[in-house]
Amino acid sequence: MTYKETVEYLYTHLPMYHRIGAAAFKKDLTNTISLLKILGDPHKKFTSIHVAGTNGKGSVSNMLASVLQEAGYSTGLYTSPHLLDFRERIRLNGKMCEKEFVTAFVERIKPHIPEILPSFFEITVAMAFEYFALKEIDIAVIEVGLGGRLDSTNVITPILSVITNISYDHQTMLGNTLKEIAGEKAGIIKNDIPVVIGEFHDETFSVFLEKANSASASIFLAEDNVKVEILTEEINILELNISYLDQLIYPGLMLDLTGRYQMKNIKTVVQSIEILRNVGVEIPDEAIYEGLKRVKKNTGFAGRWQIISQHPLVICDCAHNSAGLAELFDQVKKSNFSGLHIVTGAVTDKDLEANLRQFPREAVYYFCKPDIPRGLDAGVLEQMAGSEGLVGKSFPNVKTAVRAAKQEMKDDDLLLICGSIFVVAEALEDLIS
Repeated sequence: MTYKETVEYLYTHLPMYHRIGAAAFKKDLTNTISLLKILGDPHKKFTSIHVAGTNGKGSVSNMLASVLQEAGYSTGLYTSPHLLDFRERIRLNGKMCEKEFVTAFVERIKPHIPEILPSFFEITVAMAFEYFALKEIDIAVIEVGLGGRLDSTNVITPILSVITNISYDHQTMLGNTLKEIAGEKAGIIKNDIPVVIGEFHDETFSVFLEKANSASASIFLAEDNVKVEILTEEINILELNISYLDQLIYPGLMLDLTGRYQMKNIKTVVQSIEILRNVGVEIPDEAIYEGLKRVKKNTGFAGRWQIISQHPLVICDCAHNSAGLAELFDQVKKSNFSGLHIVTGAVTDKDLEANLRQFPREAVYYFCKPDIPRGLDAGVLEQMAGSEGLVGKSFPNVKTAVRAAKQEMKDDDLLLICGSIFVVAEALEDLIS
């Protein structure tokens, strides 16, 4: 098969959560373990860092990978989902894995698929681990796909576990309370392996503390230990003073991820770096400065407060749950623009009422349906949004919605594309092609 045929095979022959939802979610790690056994257990052949959380895990993973690259390590990065190219999920020093590797891997594993019946995500995890082992990398940053305890990535024994935060998302699979969701995320905490918790929450921290204590895992709360002061805030860069345990350690640090919500994520990253240093990973200060200034360049990270153009101002952001959207619109309030135009769409299994309550009423809306089976009809979304006081029109797809918004907006307006990773992906495909 060609690369294109190979990826299409993966999409159409394997249950894929991001296309069909909960039906693709497996309730144990049996399939992943079986796949990895066939491959000779590649996950045991490299050092890793494991990152979970409701929001921010992608940002934290990319920031850590960028810093490790600058420190001179051969650095693997596994994230999900992808935006434009399947290979975004598997990177080595910021470069996507080769198309030839993807096709060869699928041909090799294909005979075992009828026997194991793996999901799309289980196959991609095995593929990533095989790639990192073959490349003999120094260290990999592994982002959890969904939850933690039953996530396919949870076969690794990392040198550090990281949990960014907990909020409501994927309740049908992870639980209906924050404590239940935290219990699933806490599943990545391993015996005697330190764990960083990004944010404190009354309902969840006790869950992490209990799990860490039972596993004899040292636990560190980034929010308590790291303080951030904004020195300069511009559209393409943030300049920060960062203190650890009340000592200024990184004065004038530049961060190229400029969403305000990154202030929480940078605390988690700095705390994680301190623990990595404690367990013997050499990371010079220079690598931290350079790595955080060049995250997008070093890792190809996209879709988070991504500025497509400045005149007019067009921004894409993958925020897709209530907590993430609240952070996003707080950033919007602090931005300079005249009129606000929002292109948005949704999938059917999200808590749409909670999400829509976060959207500003003063914006003009362009509702659309992402091109996946889970995509919510734009007319249905328009009706639901109308009940929350959000006014706009429906469009048959993302591209027509974006183009309509660009025709309506003025030079000093802001066009924000958000609400679903799939909406952002389809918009980017059109905007940057």
